[in-house]
Amino acid sequence: MDIILVPGFWLDASSWDEVTPPLVAAGHKVYPLTLPGLESADAPRAGIGLRTHVDAVVAKIDAFDAPVVLVGHSGGGAIIHGAVDARPDRVARAIYVDSGPLAEGGVINDELPTEGNDMPLPPWELFEDEDLVDLTDELRAMFRARAIPQPKAVAQDQQHLGDERRYDVPATVIACEFPSSMLTQMIEAGHPYVAELGRVRDVEYIDLPTGHWPQFTRPAELGAAIRSALERASGN
Repeated sequence: MDIILVPGFWLDASSWDEVTPPLVAAGHKVYPLTLPGLESADAPRAGIGLRTHVDAVVAKIDAFDAPVVLVGHSGGGAIIHGAVDARPDRVARAIYVDSGPLAEGGVINDELPTEGNDMPLPPWELFEDEDLVDLTDELRAMFRARAIPQPKAVAQDQQHLGDERRYDVPATVIACEFPSSMLTQMIEAGHPYVAELGRVRDVEYIDLPTGHWPQFTRPAELGAAIRSALERASGN
């Protein structure tokens, strides 16, 4: 399969480097993306919003003749869901890494501090303890050194969706911070946070217990989980 990998906030395509070997070894072709405004710390970020990033993923989908698999980490989950909505017939599966689909009118996170058009990586103290599980001091230093300011409008813009065929696209959720059992219980309870996920007709869950950045804390296991999702989906 052709797999498009969409990073979360503050990260570029290289954040997937340690995740992709199991996928390549299984014969898949991987296409990690660097989204607009994340090319470098000095890249212009004015005018870049959520739709800009969704459109960048859609453009990549359109470069292929056959349906692709989308993988989105964190805020990248909202982005790939927007792309699924735009191209429901061109996505074979959407895989959400410690993330999920963002519903119509929702925003990814409008509470993080900003500086002009930028949303820099905040101090660790602003994250929940669950976010930081397994993120050692060495990994934190590495992450902060490579972090690129996020275009703030990507985090603050509302999601806009229009094609209910998005609910027909199979999905996999790789649950890291919280177990999948919690997500399914929230869906059963009608929690608004997972309402959009609850409307997807075919969802499978894979538990990968760690913090919010498994591509750093458990990269090989994340690659194996993505590969497993593809193998189970194809019946292999």
